[in-house]
Amino acid sequence: MKNTPPRRPAPASEASGSLTHLDTGGDATMVDVGDKDVTARRAVARGVLRCSPRAFALLTGGANPKGDVQQVARVAGIMAGKRTGELIPLCHILPDASVSVEIEPDASLPGLRATATATIAGRTGVEMEALTAVSVALLTAYDMLKAVDLGMTIESVELVEKAGGRSGEWRRQEDAG
Repeated sequence: MKNTPPRRPAPASEASGSLTHLDTGGDATMVDVGDKDVTARRAVARGVLRCSPRAFALLTGGANPKGDVQQVARVAGIMAGKRTGELIPLCHILPDASVSVEIEPDASLPGLRATATATIAGRTGVEMEALTAVSVALLTAYDMLKAVDLGMTIESVELVEKAGGRSGEWRRQEDAG
């Protein structure tokens, strides 16, 4: 006999902003997007990697023995964004999604700022693709610089904006301008 937790109350409808990955019995389930309209969808996410001045010098000076940190992190982020549905349970696989990643050194941190943009014409959003792309890009940069700085931090991974679908447009408040 398996040990199962007590059933949770059934969630309200998607329109009310409730959790959509729970069925009426409270169990995890894949969201059925078959009846949704195909619309243009876009999501932007960002994050920061803070490192030591020594690691920053390697990052910007091109002297890292593992290679060009920014280029490798960019490619890793794009690849991860394209494979989000394989990494995150209950996330739809979106082979037609386009993912781009920008990585900029920032001496004021010191470290990197990463921004990912995911787009698709589809039935479900690409927020998770953008967030995954940023996260893996920053993790890759960490991996490439860890030999000189194990104390690096990855911070502020967040959705900046999204557009498309039933919920329309959303923008992080401090960026709404």
